[in-house]
Amino acid sequence: MLMTKERRPAIRTPRGWAISVLQAAGAVRECEEHGWIQDRADPHARERAFEIASHDPPSGCSQEQAVAAIRDVLDSIGDTCPDCPADDP
Repeated sequence: MLMTKERRPAIRTPRGWAISVLQAAGAVRECEEHGWIQDRADPHARERAFEIASHDPPSGCSQEQAVAAIRDVLDSIGDTCPDCPADDP
C-alpha cells in the first residue's frame, strides 16, 4: 500500500517565516481559544529567534531582513489576547 506523509505548507512571506521561528523558539504562543499570537516575554527565547534569523534566514532574504522581520512581528503583538476577557479585580 502506498502511503504518503503529510507535508507542512510552505511559508511564503517573511512575516509568516518570522512567526514560525518565534513559535519554534518559544518566544510567542497562540491563544488556544481565538488564535491570536501572544508575546511570552521570554528574553532567552527572543534571543534564540534572533540567532536563528541571523544564522539561517529564509531563501531570498538577507540576515538583516530576517532580523527585521522578527523584530516587526514582536513589535506588532502584545502579551494578551484582544478577544479574551480581562481579569478585572
